Amino acid sequence: MPDYTEGFSGFAVPDAAAAATFYRDVLGLVVTDDHGMLWIDLPGGARVLAYPKGDHEPAGFTVLNLVVPDLPAAIDDLVAKGAAFVRYDGFGQDERGIAHGRGQGPDIAWTTDPGGNVIAVMERIPEPEGAA
Repeated sequence: MPDYTEGFSGFAVPDAAAAATFYRDVLGLVVTDDHGMLWIDLPGGARVLAYPKGDHEPAGFTVLNLVVPDLPAAIDDLVAKGAAFVRYDGFGQDERGIAHGRGQGPDIAWTTDPGGNVIAVMERIPEPEGAA
């Protein structure tokens, strides 16, 4: 097996400046411009690369998951900063857009960046008792 020294993921955005503003000013993440590409520092030490792509189409899946201790408070804060939360048919989301896991998964809500990429904001579900 190769001796990997680092790993990271990335996704495309149509407008790096708009993305930088959103990830920095709305989501509150540290964003560094590197020759027109954006390094986004995530909680826990990981980084993700957002790169400009002229013919960008939003991913058909979630590109970033952010875990918070209090989902309703996080949503209220993000909405106050300009985020809009997406509603999906069949998820039974509440007035804030939260789909409640009810023990089958995390409480989760989705927003999008300026390019339409989906970002999940969720509470981590506790590990089952005795799980390793």
